[in-house]
Amino acid sequence: MNGSIILSTAYLPPVEYVAAMLNAKEVLIEAHETYCKQTYRNRCLILSANGPLALVIPVIRPKGNRTPVSEVVIDYSTRWNRNHWRAIESAYRTSAYYEFIGDVLLPFYQSRHERLVDFNSDLLKALLGFLEVDIKVRKTEEFRKQVPQGILDLRSAFSPKAKPESHVTSIEPYFQVFSHKFGFTPNLSIIDLLFNEGTFSKQVLMRANSSI
Repeated sequence: MNGSIILSTAYLPPVEYVAAMLNAKEVLIEAHETYCKQTYRNRCLILSANGPLALVIPVIRPKGNRTPVSEVVIDYSTRWNRNHWRAIESAYRTSAYYEFIGDVLLPFYQSRHERLVDFNSDLLKALLGFLEVDIKVRKTEEFRKQVPQGILDLRSAFSPKAKPESHVTSIEPYFQVFSHKFGFTPNLSIIDLLFNEGTFSKQVLMRANSSI
């Protein structure tokens, strides 16, 4: 088990991200770095009937390219929350644990958070609560390019563009709703694991092979 790690904020982060959290005693979420586009900060990947599907939260950057993550605002003008929930419902309504995980997720798509980092944090906290894991998670108070000694920097470790061989954590195959069509699809959002494995997800995460 690692001591402290630091991660970027992430919207319904990939399974590997959560496995890294469970392998740490304390988790820091970077809240003051400059916001980066086309990352897990505002997107997740689920498995639909047509294959992997990216769900992207539209955001507003008040300071343009220099906007820190803590100031990124969620844009609700496109009703993305309704569309995301419909996509999640369509993808997982036949899964074994749909009702349980759906009850955890739905309130987040019926209410509004102003800032992306707060939405991501509250959503992740709810999912960790379902898993019944007690992890110390807190946001950073300032940006440091070089993190203090004793903290493992994983802010750039998880990316939608990463090649399989570059992933820091390897998750064993688990049941997926559409595995009969696509085989096992790795590197999806944590909700894919939760919908399909429910309370057994914790064991899958704890058994993850880590190269950290």
